[in-house]
Amino acid sequence: QVQLVESGGGLVQPGGSLRLSCAASGRILSINAMNWYRQAPGNERELVAAITSGGSTNYADSVKGRFAISRDNAKNTVYLQMNSLKPEDTAVYYCNAAVRSTTGYLEVWGQGTLVTVSS
Repeated sequence: QVQLVESGGGLVQPGGSLRLSCAASGRILSINAMNWYRQAPGNERELVAAITSGGSTNYADSVKGRFAISRDNAKNTVYLQMNSLKPEDTAVYYCNAAVRSTTGYLEVWGQGTLVTVSS
């Protein structure tokens, strides 16, 4: 009933930039928090950045000063601008949202988009 679709991943050289997008669609009444997680091979999924419906943000220490999360509430879309990328940023990035739908409250995950930082 509610879907999140990520885009924008790919291969980038160290020091480069990428912008991820995640669009929510379906029977949505409102969206509270929208988050970006990532999971590298052999590692647990970790929270990278979060943004509330009011625009308050929070970041993992490892990405502070390099990544910026933003959202467009009119488009039900969240973005992650990633600058000064490092090889250790390589991971599958997942979008996550707390959604109030016509059938109740849902926690929804996207399918993931791969970011590879390599020369």
